[in-house]
Amino acid sequence: MNIRSLRFCLTAWYAGLLVCVVALFGTAVYFGLERYLEKTVRAALSEQARAVGEEINEQITENRFPSLVKHLNEKFAPHLNARFIRVTDASGTAVYLSKLSSDGLLDPSLVPRVHPEGEEYSTEVFLPNGKRVLVQVVPFSVSGKKYIIEAGSLYAPLEAVLDGLIAIFALGLPVLAAVAIGGGYFLMRRALIQVDEITIQAERISSDNLSARLPVPATGDELERLTLALNRMMSRLEDAFQHINRFSADVSHELRTPLTILRGELEALVHHEDLSPGLLDQIGSALEETERLRTIIDQLLVISRLDAGDVLQKVPLDLGRLALSTAEQMQVVAEEKSIKLSYSAEPGIQVEGDPSRLKQVVVNLLDNAIRYTSEGGSIFVSAGRRNGSAVLTVADNGTGIPPEALSHVFERFYRADKARSRYSGGAGLGLSIVNAICTAHRGEIEVSSAEGVGTTMTVLLPLAKN
Repeated sequence: MNIRSLRFCLTAWYAGLLVCVVALFGTAVYFGLERYLEKTVRAALSEQARAVGEEINEQITENRFPSLVKHLNEKFAPHLNARFIRVTDASGTAVYLSKLSSDGLLDPSLVPRVHPEGEEYSTEVFLPNGKRVLVQVVPFSVSGKKYIIEAGSLYAPLEAVLDGLIAIFALGLPVLAAVAIGGGYFLMRRALIQVDEITIQAERISSDNLSARLPVPATGDELERLTLALNRMMSRLEDAFQHINRFSADVSHELRTPLTILRGELEALVHHEDLSPGLLDQIGSALEETERLRTIIDQLLVISRLDAGDVLQKVPLDLGRLALSTAEQMQVVAEEKSIKLSYSAEPGIQVEGDPSRLKQVVVNLLDNAIRYTSEGGSIFVSAGRRNGSAVLTVADNGTGIPPEALSHVFERFYRADKARSRYSGGAGLGLSIVNAICTAHRGEIEVSSAEGVGTTMTVLLPLAKN
C-alpha cells in the first residue's frame, strides 16, 4: 500500500479524526458520569442524614430516646445498602452507629471521625484498607443539644460503574477504529476509482493519439471541472501539433520546387566552358549542399506525412526475407569501409506492413550502423520472434552512443556527435523516420549502446494474424 497516496492519507485522516473525537467524547463522558454519580450519591446521603435528624428529633420529643438505635436500624437499615450512619453528640460520644454492611466491606467503626463545621458539608475519608468513603456531614440541634450526623457510602460501586465504562471504550474503540478505517478506505476507493480511470486513460495519451480524451465523470464536482479543463487543454495541444505538422509538411513541399530549380541552374552552369576551376569547385560544392538539403526536406516530408496519419499500404510480408534482401543490397556500401555485414533470419516471420516503409527502416538502420562503425568492424542483422512479436535487430561494434544521448537519438535533428554527423552527411532524421514508421505500424524501437563497444537497434512489430 502506498502510504503517500491520496486514498491512504484521506483514510488515515478520517480514521484518526474519528478515533480522536471518540476518545475525547469518552473522556468527557467518563468525567461527566463520575461527577454525576458522586453528586447523586451525596444528594442521597444528605437526604438520608436529614431524615435521620428528623427521626431523632421525633424520638426525643416523644421521650422514646432509649429505643432510638433499634428504631433507626429498622427504618433506615444502612447496613443493607452498603452505607453507614453515625450520630455523635457535642462531646463526641456516638449516640448511634450503624452495623457492619451486609457485604462486609464497610465497617462503620473503622471510618475516621470528621471535624464538624457550622454548616452541612461534603468530605471523603479512607478506611485502613485504603478504600474511599464519601461522607456527608449534617449538624443539627434538638432541645438545645447539638448533634452531628454522618452518612457515608463506599466509592467502590461508583468505581465499578466507571470501570465498566472504561472497559466498554477499551473494547469498542479498536472495533470502531477498524470499522472506520475499513469503511473510510472503501468510501475513498469508490470516490477515487474515477481518478484511477482518468489516470489510466491519461497514460495512454501521447503525441500519436492526441485526439483521445479523458473520461468525464458526471458528478458536478471539482473532479468533473478538472477533467473538462484537461480535455480542453488537450484539444488546444492537438490543434498546435496539427498546425506544426501541417506547417512542416507545407514548408517541405514548398521548398522542393525552388531546390529543384536551383539544382537545375547549378547543373547548367557546370556545362559552361568559360568557368574557372575554382568556380567549378564552388558550383560542385553548392550542388552537394543542395542535394543534402533536398534529402533533408524529403525526410521531413516523410515524417510529417507519417505523423499526420498517412495511409500505409499494409500487406502481408515476410520480415526476415525483407531484411535479408535489403542487407544484401547494402553489402556494397559496407564493403567500401571493409565492414563485415552478416545476417540471418527465421523463416515465416509474417507481418502486415508497407514494404517500402519497412525496407526504409532496414536501410536507415544499416546506413546508421555503417556510418558509425570503423573500418574493419562488423554488423549483424537478424530477424526472429520474441514474446509474440516480430523482432528485427541491427547490431554493430562501432563507436557507440554516450549514455546521456540514448534518450534523444530518436528526436529530430539530434546528433550525439554533431561534427562527425555533419561530415558524414547525416542530418539527424534517419532514426526519427524509423521511429515514425514503427509507430505507424503499431510497433516500437529500442536502443542499447555502450561507448567503444557498439550499438544494438531492436524493432518490435506485431505478427500478422493467421
